[in-house]
Amino acid sequence: MSDEHAGWDEAVATAHAAFAAQDFTVLVGAELTRFEPGVVEVRVPFRSALRQQFGFVHGGVIAYAVDNAVTFAAGTRLGPELLTSGITVSYLRPARGDLTAIATVVGTTRRQAVVRCEVFAETDDGPVLVASGQGTAVATGPAADR
Repeated sequence: MSDEHAGWDEAVATAHAAFAAQDFTVLVGAELTRFEPGVVEVRVPFRSALRQQFGFVHGGVIAYAVDNAVTFAAGTRLGPELLTSGITVSYLRPARGDLTAIATVVGTTRRQAVVRCEVFAETDDGPVLVASGQGTAVATGPAADR
């Protein structure tokens, strides 16, 4: 196994541990289902506790999925010590069913990453795009001093 591969395996393990250590993530029931260089996927299984008054997935749950997917995708480029500095979310249609947020790094500097994110809801006809977002994450650890 090459050092680069071993380093990536360590990054994946660190990401999964950090994801599981977030109390809100546990509360929502989210899963980190994909963690690759520049791309992350976060899944949020649908359950009644995540609904708003009309029975759709609450917009805050969708925003959470964008926020976490954006920051973890940024982490594939900047390392684990970073924070979200901003997100925007555009809701396209109400969501029912399991959510999948797919975040892709658009570009990075030494201290920040810009990431786009699409959120899909699973329906009987397959996945439907329910929201689109973008965010920026900034390095907070030693990488920020470079």
